[in-house]
Amino acid sequence: MAAATTTVPVPILEPFISDIFTAAGCAREEGDRIAQFLLSANLTGHDSHGVIRTPRYILWLQEGKVRAGQTLSVVHETPTQAILDGNYGFGQTIGPLAVDYGIAKAKAAGMAAVGLRNAGHIGRIGDWGERAAAAGLISIHFVNVQAGELVAPYGGVDRRFSTNPICIGVPTDQGPIILDFATSLVAEGKVLVASNGGKPVPHGALISPEGELSADPRQLYGEIAGTHVRNSANGAGALRTFGEHKGSGLAFMCELLAGCLTGGGTSGPIPGGKRGRIANGMLSIYLSPGSFGTEGFSQAALDYARYVKASRPASAGTEVLIPGEPENRTREQRRRDGIPLQPDTWAAICATARDLGLTPPAVPVPNS
Repeated sequence: MAAATTTVPVPILEPFISDIFTAAGCAREEGDRIAQFLLSANLTGHDSHGVIRTPRYILWLQEGKVRAGQTLSVVHETPTQAILDGNYGFGQTIGPLAVDYGIAKAKAAGMAAVGLRNAGHIGRIGDWGERAAAAGLISIHFVNVQAGELVAPYGGVDRRFSTNPICIGVPTDQGPIILDFATSLVAEGKVLVASNGGKPVPHGALISPEGELSADPRQLYGEIAGTHVRNSANGAGALRTFGEHKGSGLAFMCELLAGCLTGGGTSGPIPGGKRGRIANGMLSIYLSPGSFGTEGFSQAALDYARYVKASRPASAGTEVLIPGEPENRTREQRRRDGIPLQPDTWAAICATARDLGLTPPAVPVPNS
C-alpha cells in the first residue's frame, strides 16, 4: 500500500510558504523568492530540496546561521573570473545573484568561471543550470558544504564529504537538457523525506559506524520519534557515495573545487567536532556556444538526444530517458494535481507556521 500523502495545490502552498518566511523576518520579496525555488524543487519531483526544508531554514534563521536580506560581495574579479561571498544569505537569494553574475561575464567574454562561498543552502542546483540555459549558456556547477560532513568516502565509515552535487545544463531550441545529481547514493533530503514516512531510501544508502549497510534514517539523525526538525549531528552513521570509488572521487573533487578554490572551506574537519553554521560553496563555469564557432549546436544536441532515446528499451513498456525528462513530466503533472507531502512533513510546516503566529490553510485529509 502506498504511503499516505497530503496533496496541497500549488496556489495554496506557495503563498503559505512565503508567508512563513515573511513572518520570520524576511522581506516579502525574499519570502516569495524562497517559496518559488522551494516549490520548483517539489514540482520537478525533488522533494528532498523542496518545502520540507522550511522548518530547518526557519530554525537556521532564528539561530543566526542564515541571514535575511543579504546580497553578494565581490572578493576578487577579472573579466572572466570572480570569487563572490554570499554573506550567509538565503541560497534562494544568493544563488540567482551569483548565476546572473556569471551569465553577464560569459555574455561579454564568451566564457566565465565564478566561485561562490558562504551561501546559505542553495537548494536544487538544477534551478541554476536552467537559469543559465534560459540565457543561452552551457553551465557546469560543482557544489560542497562547508562544515557539512554527511557522507563516508569509499572504503570508510567516518563522515568526510557532504552530498556534493554536480550539475550540467545545456540550452537547446526545444528547452534545456539538465543533468543534476548528488554524489551521495541519495541526497540527504531524501533521507529526510524517508524519516517523515515518505519513500524509503535503498538499502546500503547509509552505513553504520561498524560498517553495516543500512536504510534506517536514524543512522543519520539519531532517534526521530516525536520530533519534527531533524538534526544530522545526532546520528552516528553516514551516507554513502554512489558508484563506489567513482562517486567518492567526484565528491572529493567537489570539495577541492567548490571548497578549496572558492576559499569557502571544505566539509571538514569541523572545529570542536560540533556542527554549527553550514554554508554552500559553488564553482560554476559558463560557456557561450556561439563563442566556439560551432554552427548548429542546438540541432546537433537535439539530434543526438533523439538517437539516444531511440535505443530499444530493456524492459517492455518502458523508454529511454535523457537528463531532465523526468523532471519536466513531473512538473507538468504536479502543477495540475498539486504537491504530495508526507503528513509529518505537512505537520512540521504547519507547526512552524503556528509558532510564527500564522494559521495554516485547510487542505484535504491525507490520502493513501
